[in-house]
Amino acid sequence: MTTANTQQRRVVVSGGGTGIGKATAAAFAAAGDQVVILGRREEVLRAAADEIGERHGKDTIAWLAADLAEPEQVRRAVASVAEDGEVDVVVTNAGGNVAFTTDGSLEGIADGYRRNFDANVLTAVLLTEALIPHLRRPGGRIVHLSSIAAVRGPGSYGGAKAALHAYTYELAARLGADGVTANAVAPGFVGETEFFGDRATPEFVASRVDATLTGRPGRPEEIAAAIQYLASPAAAYVTGQVLHINGGTVLGR
Repeated sequence: MTTANTQQRRVVVSGGGTGIGKATAAAFAAAGDQVVILGRREEVLRAAADEIGERHGKDTIAWLAADLAEPEQVRRAVASVAEDGEVDVVVTNAGGNVAFTTDGSLEGIADGYRRNFDANVLTAVLLTEALIPHLRRPGGRIVHLSSIAAVRGPGSYGGAKAALHAYTYELAARLGADGVTANAVAPGFVGETEFFGDRATPEFVASRVDATLTGRPGRPEEIAAAIQYLASPAAAYVTGQVLHINGGTVLGR
């Protein structure tokens, strides 16, 4: 195994069973880091950990199942992680647009906003807050997964991701003196994920690709590389930033 680090780091990735989260976990494992992936689906986490372990060494990857919008489950998961010592990197990737449509009623709209807030904001905030006492100082790194939706909608999902920007800024100010950085990555359209489910028809994908300047979807590995950079010593002076990676779909942010 080729390692990029002089010392193995401990990395926690939520939503690490599929898509960008899985690619991120694999990238850190390939660099020789010790990674714990979290999520709700045991079978998905186990399969991802088995695959990553086969490629990069079984000692590089572990998994824990937890609903990260539930405080007690977060508390138990973090207690288990902390048994093995300090954490160097936290990547909050759990979430997604869990309310693409509603029935149009006020009750349905309210439910959609609450579910997207729980899935995207609470999962990031609760995990991060629980891990802050265990972050390495100096040198800890926090990276939240935002979305292009934070600057262009849709409302309930985009609003939830925009809330992560404000939380990122708060963390950067709160933890900067400790040598801990906090940043966010906001991907545009990324292929090879289960994010859009059945909505990802050829026509839908073509419309998203047409909106880019590069003429192709992003790849999970490209987002993972950006996350690795923000978690690296090279980015020690980068904090309180939102890095947009969208193929030019939205310019200059």
